[in-house]
Amino acid sequence: MSVTIRDARKEDCPRLLELIRELAAYEKAAQEVTVSPEHFEAAGFGPAPVWKAFVAATTENGQEQITGFALYYTRYSTWKGCRMYLEDIVVTESWRGKGIGRLLFERLITEAREKQFNGITWQVLEWNEPAIRFYDKYHAKYDKEWWNASIDV
Repeated sequence: MSVTIRDARKEDCPRLLELIRELAAYEKAAQEVTVSPEHFEAAGFGPAPVWKAFVAATTENGQEQITGFALYYTRYSTWKGCRMYLEDIVVTESWRGKGIGRLLFERLITEAREKQFNGITWQVLEWNEPAIRFYDKYHAKYDKEWWNASIDV
């Protein structure tokens, strides 16, 4: 088995959506995934893309399979400047514990440095202890002061 971290391609979108649904089910929010395949693809590969992703492609017996991905976009902070916002990092359940998450996260760090972002921001559910342990390895800081807020329009 070999693992390659590469830029996501348009043809990867159906698999990325499968992994997004897998993550949402894990987070007990499967019904929250309402993005259409067309919108998802256009948002990443249309005339004005808003997200970029890296995929973990594993190859066994000459067959490539996407076993994980990390999707981000640029966030602007009036206090800090440009930062990477990690929307999702997912490794399919059967491939967890094999170092794929580490490879994806380190590729994000490299990308942030190359783009001269001053940091990476993300959210993690307070009950998701495996994810928190993973982020702790990178000395993540958790902000308990700010609440998440949103509206649907």
